[in-house]
Amino acid sequence: MSLTGHHAVITGAGSGIGRAVAERLAEAGCQVTLVGRHVGRLAETADRIGDAAFIAPADVTDPEMLAAAVHAGRDRFGPIDILVNNAGAASSAPFLKTTADDLRTMLALNLEAPAEAARLVLPGMLTRRWGRIVSIASTAGLKAYPYVSAYVAAKHGLVGLTRALALEFASKGVTVNAVCPGF
Repeated sequence: MSLTGHHAVITGAGSGIGRAVAERLAEAGCQVTLVGRHVGRLAETADRIGDAAFIAPADVTDPEMLAAAVHAGRDRFGPIDILVNNAGAASSAPFLKTTADDLRTMLALNLEAPAEAARLVLPGMLTRRWGRIVSIASTAGLKAYPYVSAYVAAKHGLVGLTRALALEFASKGVTVNAVCPGF
């Protein structure tokens, strides 16, 4: 499938799934904005891709940093057609040792940041009546696992958010999906 002329923003693009998605989208013809906290890892991804890549460092849990990264990518490559919400992490602890801060951290990274990224790109997608938002959730968004309750709650929330956005925007040309890889 050719995606020539499309612009994709990928969070957590410095390694793993994010890097692989960025490389594959670039191979398909996309220009890719690479968002993440680790500039060195983003630079490695950009080096593997070449001129079709732009580095926009940001902590996605900081709404101002995330907005600045998205706007910088838009300034470089134009309107955003594809968003891949990949940034994420899992903390592990028995529930009774999981603090309120642990829960807030998991929700901020795995649920709130993808929601904010979607808010940033959706207006342009709706204007153009075309867009794709893909969130990398987890099997933990579909079923529970012990010792990762905060992560499970956040990923269940992300799957629910994805389903709601998919229903809300499908008739407006924007497709919203989640991918749920296992450990």
